[in-house]
Formats: sequence, structure tokens, C-alpha cells
Amino acid sequence: MNFRTALLLFLFFSGSVIGQNNLYLIDSIKEIKFYFTQPNWKHLLDSLYIDGQKERLTASVSIDGQYYDSVGIRYKGYSSVNITQIKNPFNIKLDYKIDDQEHQGFNKIKLSNVIHDPTFIREALSYQMARKYMPASQANFVNLYINDTLWGLYSNVEAVNKDFLSNHYDSRNNSLFKCNPNSLNLFGENSNLSLSHGNDSSDYEDFYTLKSDFGWEKLFNLMDTLNNHPNFINQILNVDRTLWMHAFNYSIINIDSYIGYAQNYYLYEDNAGRFNPILWDLNMSFGSFRLTDASSYFSGFSISQAKTLDPLSHYNDISVFPRPLMRNLFNNDRYRKMYLAHLKTIMEENFSNQSYVDSANKMYSIIDQSVLIDTNKFYSYLDFQNNLDSTVTNIIDYPGIKDLMENRLNYLNNYTGFNHTIIIDSILEFPNNLSIGDDLWISANVVDANEVILFYRYDNSGIFQELSMLDDGTQNDGIAGDFIYGGKIPNIGNQTQYYIYAENDSSGQFSPKRAAYEFYEYMIPISSGDLVINEILAINNNVIQDEFGNYSDCIELYNNTNSTLCLQQLYLSDSDSNLLKWNLPNLSIESDNYLILWADEKADQSNIHTNFKLSSNGEQLLLSNEMGYVLDSLNYPIQSTNVAYARIPNGTGNFSYRTPSFGYNNDFANIDDLNYISIVCFPNPFENHLKVSFNNKSKSLISIYDIHGKLINQKIVNLQENEVIFNNSNLQKGMYFVILNNFESSYIQKIIKH
Repeated sequence: MNFRTALLLFLFFSGSVIGQNNLYLIDSIKEIKFYFTQPNWKHLLDSLYIDGQKERLTASVSIDGQYYDSVGIRYKGYSSVNITQIKNPFNIKLDYKIDDQEHQGFNKIKLSNVIHDPTFIREALSYQMARKYMPASQANFVNLYINDTLWGLYSNVEAVNKDFLSNHYDSRNNSLFKCNPNSLNLFGENSNLSLSHGNDSSDYEDFYTLKSDFGWEKLFNLMDTLNNHPNFINQILNVDRTLWMHAFNYSIINIDSYIGYAQNYYLYEDNAGRFNPILWDLNMSFGSFRLTDASSYFSGFSISQAKTLDPLSHYNDISVFPRPLMRNLFNNDRYRKMYLAHLKTIMEENFSNQSYVDSANKMYSIIDQSVLIDTNKFYSYLDFQNNLDSTVTNIIDYPGIKDLMENRLNYLNNYTGFNHTIIIDSILEFPNNLSIGDDLWISANVVDANEVILFYRYDNSGIFQELSMLDDGTQNDGIAGDFIYGGKIPNIGNQTQYYIYAENDSSGQFSPKRAAYEFYEYMIPISSGDLVINEILAINNNVIQDEFGNYSDCIELYNNTNSTLCLQQLYLSDSDSNLLKWNLPNLSIESDNYLILWADEKADQSNIHTNFKLSSNGEQLLLSNEMGYVLDSLNYPIQSTNVAYARIPNGTGNFSYRTPSFGYNNDFANIDDLNYISIVCFPNPFENHLKVSFNNKSKSLISIYDIHGKLINQKIVNLQENEVIFNNSNLQKGMYFVILNNFESSYIQKIIKH
């Protein structure tokens, strides 16, 4: 049975994550208590900060009455820390001494001291709005006690760490950078992604902090493409997510960000190989920070100027140091219109309807008494009461949030690109009752546009492809010129996601308006035989390694269809009494391709590691959907060391003992086949270039696959050849497989990329 969800709210912070905890719920104030044994604990923390050390002081911690031992505490941040003040911000590491110690799934907690915000709510309110449009941290409020003395009311902001990445990007070990300079230069480069140095990572360490095991080469590639080949930037940068970030920062005058001095954001590489910007440090949003090197505002700007700050300032004005993440994107006319469309959506959904006032008033009512009794706060209770509506002066002028945003809304409503609205409605999908591999037609009524584009993809992690929708009477669009536009999405899989973008000479419009964070979705249930368990290895002593270099039990899934299959809401289990034992990763498998999973009871390592192992004595293995319908199953017998149990023919046949062939066709792998070929890969491990030498007896095919079974590179070699050289400079660190196939027999060689 085919079905369609009218609108998928594609929010990586979904209820499946948030519903399991209440650490960041906004409707109440959390309580955290530190218990230090050292009476001079503050002096010790001050000393660690002065010395620039990342060491922590050990304490016992209570979180809403739950106690944790041996927790690591240190100060967090830079400008908000001062050893002369009582109320400093804190970084709490629950698993500092005790492995896997966490609270409701979180092992790190960050408390901000609200030093630059008389309202106390700027950070929580900003993150609440941002999460409508992009992955962003959760935030709420905490009353902090130290040795049972009330220390004050803090902002509690979710850390951007591996758990955050896993929840939002379905991966945790890809390249991650924190983009904050070690020393902020008000008229300098900072973390602006300029290609100002060579390709030596040491030249960039002052501006970017690597938070993953690898990534410098990828960051350099991003900067090179952004500055020298911007027409190709969409291949390695999530441009839409970047436009949303810029739109959000400009809407609420969050200048302490990339649009100010190029800082306070992260970059994370998703499973599609594209970097995604992630917001950070919103405590000075709503105009509290008013410094930028855009030429019109070298010396900063006033609250009055903030209300009418041009959202294209860094495009129209000259910066002291380039801002390529803005200028080079805005040079593209379409990207510029998309950016303004996002900005308009933010203003409509939060400020035109006054919803931000309702949220702000709710937060005020929750924290009012805690602000009143906070004796260490940086502003008076009267400042707190007044700053939501009007300007408060304390060292600097802090604009009233309502006053700022009411005037900003009036200004932007008259901005070019805001007042020429395109209408997109009456979106239809046809025909009905499609099967995997069929074509899906989309039509929509679009008024006042001169170009309409349909963006689509077949899984959650893929890059949206685009095609033109036409009103010419040939695209299932009615008659020519009737404002009904049509387009065809070819060869759909079980999951098809799409949105529509239209533009005219002055403006752009999305449907749904929050695209591509939200989109429309067409779903087709996977049937038996579409996706199968294709091969298992229950005793893996030295055959194949996972991404961590371990020899673990492994399972191969194979896509039998001619279309991409998404694994969302599919499950693997070794028990028919618990079919939903392990949720498959939110990944996809292309047609005639494979996914290798590691059955090692280490599901916390990455999304391709299951929470169960394979029994060498034989057991069952079941693949099911969320309704508990079994799509494929295997009852396997006793297994032997380093011998696979695989389908012959590949994908459809019965199981038999075979030479392991994970990531490629089982038909070419038998235990006796390997004597016919010898192959040497050098160097191994390798960095960029890999030489493959062999004794070839016939025309052969040499292929390189990653651990997921994805084809990376391939060359055909003739009889007279005995070696080939592969350039794998673009590959990330990890394990791969070289497969030589002479169409009679095959050989697999494991290789490692430094």
C-alpha cells in the first residue's frame, strides 16, 4: 500500500531524541549542585583558567536529585570568564573519571553565566527559534548550587559534540571543526574560510579547532572550492543550511557570529560529504553585540542602525578581511534570492505573528523569581524587568528585544525581495499506487514566477537533485500557460523527498517554506525480497576490520531493486520475540549495492554497529519494518572461523559456506577460487597514491570499495598489464577493499588510508 505524508518535518532533534529526557525542557528550571571537597576550589579553577589548561577539578554533582561521582568541572568560554567575578560559566564532564557516566543521554553540560544579557532569555529564545530551521542546540535554565550555596541562574545549552552529531546527522565520527580564532582580531581573518595560507594544517590552527580524528585536508578543500571554484561549492557545502544560518543571524541581529567577526560556529561533514554550519554562542543575540568590519560600520553601529541593518551588508559593503562564506554565495543570484526567502520566513513565523513575544513572556514567568534571588547576577532585577521591552544601559546599551524587532520587522517588510510574493499551492502527486522503480509526477499551481524548480532526493542524507518544472502542457501540467507546473521524479525508491522553489526577477519562494529542513515525502513500503540479508560472518578472526580496526561479526545487506532504498524505520534482530531490537541507521543503499553492519554489541560506537552479536553456534537473524512485518530472515547453522555464510546466487539464492565477499557479488567468491590470482597493494597503509600489482591471466576489473560497499574507483586492465595506480587523495581516513575480478575468480585485499 502506497502512502504519502503531506509534510515531513525533517527535524533531526525529533521526538525520538528529545522525548526521552527532560534535561533541556523549557517549562521548568533545572537544579544542578556541585560538591567540591577542596575548600579553595575557586582558586584552583581560577588557576587552571589562567594557565590556559583544559584540566578539570573533580566534584560530585547532583542533577535534579540524581547524584554522580568523579565529575570533571572547569570554566568555559573566554570573554565571559573573569577570575575577579563570582559567577563564572562552567563546563561539566560527567564521564571525566567514570566511563559512560551520563545523565539522560548527555555526558557534557555547559552552563553560561548570562553576562551579556539583562533579559536572561536571549540565548534560550534564539535557540528555540533556530531549531525550526536547522539543527541547533537545546537550551533552558538552571539554578546552580555550589556546596549547597545558591550560585545563580544559568543558561543551560546543549553541547555540540558526538551525541549532538549522532542525533542530528546520523553520524558522529566525520570531520568536525569549531570555528573560533584563538585570539579574536577585530580587523583580521578570524574563522572566515579565506584561503589565505597554504595547505599546511599548522597555518590554520589559530583559526579552527579540529574536534575529530581527521579533517584538515577536507577543510582546505572546502576553502579552496569556496574561494576559487564557487560554482561547485554545493558539492562540499550544504549551501541551503548556510543560507539559513546567515538569514537567522541577520534577522535577530546576532552579530557575534560569522557575519560579524567570523566566529562562533561549527562545521560538520555529513554522510554526503558536505560541510554543515552549526550555530553556537547566541548569548549576545538581539543586538547586544554591534561590532563588525563591514565598511559601513567599522566602528560599530548603534541600536538605531541595528534596526535597519541591511541583510546584504557583507555583499554590498567591503570588509576589512574577506567574508567568502557570504560574498561568494551571494554573488550567485539564485542563492541570494533563496537567502532572502529564508529571512522572510523567519520574520513571518516569529515576529509578524508575535509568537516570539509569547515565548519570551513564558520564559520570563518561569525564571522571574530565580532572577530576583540571584545575588551574583550582572544586572539588577529592574534591568531584567525592563530589557524585554526597552533599552538597558550597563557598560553598553542592550536593546529592548521587542523594540528592536518591531522596528526591524517594519524595515524588512519594505526591503526589496520581501514585497513581491510568489504563490505556490495545490501540490499534487500522481499516479496513485506507485511501486519502487516507477516515476512520480509532481504538479503545483505557481503564480508570479518565471522559473520553478523541483528539488528531490531518495534518502535523508543525500544531496537534493533539481529539475525544471514546466507549464507547457507536456509535463502532466494541464494546458500550457495555466500556471500549473509539472515535473517528473524518475525511478523512485521507497522514500522520495522533495520541495519546490520558484523565483522571479526580484524574489524567491519555497514550498514548504522551511525547505530544505522540511520537505514533502512520498513513501512506498519495502516488500519482501527488495532488501535482503545477503551474507554473514560469525567468527571473524582476521578477515575484515571495522572502521576502528577491530575484527567483529558482520552482516551484509543487499538492495535487490533498481532504485535506491532508504533504511529508515527498519530493524534487525536475533530474536523473534523482539523484532525491533536494533534500529537500522538512517542511511540508504543504492541499486545493486551493499551495506556492511558490525554485530558487536557496540551500538554506541557508530550507527553501523548493532546492539547484538552473532552466535557462532547458529541462531536466527531477522529483518523487519516498524510494524513488525518480517522482510527477510535467516536461520543459520554452526559457523566456522573466517568462513562466510552467503546467498548464491547473489541476493536471491540459498545460503552456503563461501569465501567472505563483503561489499561485492557473492557469485564470484568460493573457497577454492583464490589460488588463481595474486595481488599486492603498495604502500599499505597509503596516503594518496596506491599501486596495485598482480599476475593477470586475462582481462580483469579492479575496484575499490568502502566499508559500506560503495564503489569508490574502478579500472579495467588488459592482459598485458600487471599494475595500476589509483589516486585516492579525496578519500577520508579509514579502511577500504581492493577487489580484482577476472570474471572467473576474484581476490580481495584490505587497504588502509592514513
